[in-house]
Amino acid sequence: MNKKDIANIRKQFKLNNNYMKIHEIFNVYVKKESGEIYHHVSQPLQMLEQESQELFLANFRKVLTGHLDAKLFELKFKRDVEESTQAILFNGLHADTTDDWKEHMLYIVGKMFAHSVYEFDTVVTFIRGEYRKPTRKRDQDSEEGGDDATYSSGFVLCSLNKTDQPKKAMLFDYVEKEFKPNTAVDPIINLDSPLSGFLFPAFNDNAADVNHLLYCAGKANQPDFTFIEEVLNCEEIITAQEDKDCFDFILKEVIGDEVDSRVISNVYEELDKMVQESTENEESEPPMLDHRDIERILTASGVENVEPAKVEHAFKSVVTDEKHEFKASSLIPKTIKIETKIANVIIEPQDLKNVKYITFQGKRCLLLEVDEEVLVEGFKLEESQTL
Repeated sequence: MNKKDIANIRKQFKLNNNYMKIHEIFNVYVKKESGEIYHHVSQPLQMLEQESQELFLANFRKVLTGHLDAKLFELKFKRDVEESTQAILFNGLHADTTDDWKEHMLYIVGKMFAHSVYEFDTVVTFIRGEYRKPTRKRDQDSEEGGDDATYSSGFVLCSLNKTDQPKKAMLFDYVEKEFKPNTAVDPIINLDSPLSGFLFPAFNDNAADVNHLLYCAGKANQPDFTFIEEVLNCEEIITAQEDKDCFDFILKEVIGDEVDSRVISNVYEELDKMVQESTENEESEPPMLDHRDIERILTASGVENVEPAKVEHAFKSVVTDEKHEFKASSLIPKTIKIETKIANVIIEPQDLKNVKYITFQGKRCLLLEVDEEVLVEGFKLEESQTL
């Protein structure tokens, strides 16, 4: 799934939406440490109060929010797995009765807590519904298109949330007109920060792909690998941060530890060009890099005498799968932090070319080339010709 596919589905989680029909919501309350199911209930979403519906819908949008390969991951199911989660989800999605649907989802809950122990009670929420999308926009003249012709596919979405104990606090009773302590003891379901979740099946250009699902990690670049492999029965993944770390190692092996800032800036510019060209061409796949692409980028960035064998050796020393390719968009940092004992400077990647490390009058200096006045605490700095 790409960002557009995910955004198209995420924005449909709202009340009274003809393009998103949620048939059932199934909540399972699980006790801490023991993993014992304390209570579960399945009902039509419309049976909940509107405020409750809105809270859950916001939670489902959270499950589908985040950067690809950092917080959201498209996972591929393993083949030849007994009682695979892929089959359980597929059968649950197409179950004829609520009891069958619940049975399949409870089996997945059992797999979840067979491999994880939590220090707090948790709530696992499943929904199954139908996602619809017009095949084309409505023509204003013929009035054809729009709701007249839509793609339609069933889906299952799961969210795992922790519970928090209510905090002790004072409250004001409007009826009795008195101040008194809050004596509530009911645990609060934290719907703002899902611990994890997933969407089955994955969607690519409106087409459902039952061989993949979209997984949501609780924190960026911290996927639960046990959950991915043992609960979801999916193949291993590499996060965007791990890809970036491997790429940086290859650069150091080929270029060396010391490098001109313009070279690194050029590398990021080359990567950004690839990403932008792919974005402009909506039908193209996200740009991927093998060792030959890295060799080309380094040469174009001004690195002299790039040896193909050296690049290939560095590539294979950090990547176990020789067919692995780096996603170009994962290799461009959002910001670059320059650390010194005096100060830390944070700049955009495209501005790295304006940074120089020089020796002036025997002193090492970090030179920032700027084209505007410099403000410090609201004061304009005077220009100085000496250090």
